Amino acid sequence: MAKRDYYEVLGVEKNASAEDIKKAYRKLAIKYHPDKNPGDKSAEEKFKELAEAYEVLSDPDKRAAYDQYGHAAFDPRARAASAAGARGTWSGEFHDPFDIFSQVFGGSSIFEEMFGGGSRREAGRAQRGSDLRYDLEITLEEAARGCEKEIRLSRLEVCEHCDGSGGEPGAQRRACSTCGGHGQVIASHGIFSIRQTCPRCEGAGHVLDRPCRHCHGEGRREKPATIRIAIPAGVDTGVRLRSRGNGEAGLRGGPSGDLHVVIHVKPHPIFQRDGDDLICEVPISFVQAALGGEIEVPTLTGKASIKIPAGTQPNTMFRLKGRGIKNLHGDGAGDLLVRIQVEVPTKLNAAQRAKLQEFAAMCGNDVNPISRSFFEKAKDFFR
Repeated sequence: MAKRDYYEVLGVEKNASAEDIKKAYRKLAIKYHPDKNPGDKSAEEKFKELAEAYEVLSDPDKRAAYDQYGHAAFDPRARAASAAGARGTWSGEFHDPFDIFSQVFGGSSIFEEMFGGGSRREAGRAQRGSDLRYDLEITLEEAARGCEKEIRLSRLEVCEHCDGSGGEPGAQRRACSTCGGHGQVIASHGIFSIRQTCPRCEGAGHVLDRPCRHCHGEGRREKPATIRIAIPAGVDTGVRLRSRGNGEAGLRGGPSGDLHVVIHVKPHPIFQRDGDDLICEVPISFVQAALGGEIEVPTLTGKASIKIPAGTQPNTMFRLKGRGIKNLHGDGAGDLLVRIQVEVPTKLNAAQRAKLQEFAAMCGNDVNPISRSFFEKAKDFFR
């Protein structure tokens, strides 16, 4: 059966904001949570469908791919031919719908505890590790040409001593006596009874008779890590790069989370960036502006020459095609825009002043076209 449109699944418009999408998912996920609808296969399928739709529409890259290619963007058979697949933004696999629910509601939320969702998710099940975020600052030159960076961080990794089992060699697992192996206990608050994750086994439903002396039964230890990441040419501030599997290690053999690298491009002393274009302000003397000539201007790859016509006015813009930033998605490169700033001398010696006065006298009442146009428009104000 053909998949329903993800926007239709969540009941939102295609221009819905990220917050509207999250609100819609929260409302419907609570309604169709399998533990709130025991034995209802239809509710369980809707819960999975909601998680899949939210996972795509809550991620800007996946949402953009879906808006352009529809479900084909995530079809392994069509992915090789799609732009989304070519950029490598999608692995073709969706996360566990209970993981999505847990992330949105903040892990052991009261909603999940009231539904008993912890017993489905925690008791003995492998859990995916948490995603990590790293803010990386790079130069404009690095953003323009692409580069490789080493990232140093601390993260939870599989304990080498117990190989992630959480126990010493030969340790035995036995049912937790606190929760009876269910992974949850019931706490009474007045007339209400709420299921909560077992504090002793932390939801696993079992304990080890000899916990690992290095990780104390966690199966993971915090360690420093060095990760190399490729920065593609054309990135800009706010671009998020995903390094799959470089987040924190999972629990009980679960997969590792991802590392999300958020790019921040440092301000440049000469160039300003406008999308894929670069803007550079170049000062010239008023003599060069009046007489014209050839000047050299800086680019990210060296020097370039441009001809200045006689009579060039301040803020005149010259365009050097293809000398800007390479487009992140391979759509060519931007331009370098050179804005001319005419410098007026602030100090004149006696000879220079005399020459300028002589020049002014020679000009007489001649008025430049720009001045003439201005005074024509402003003549009513001088009456």
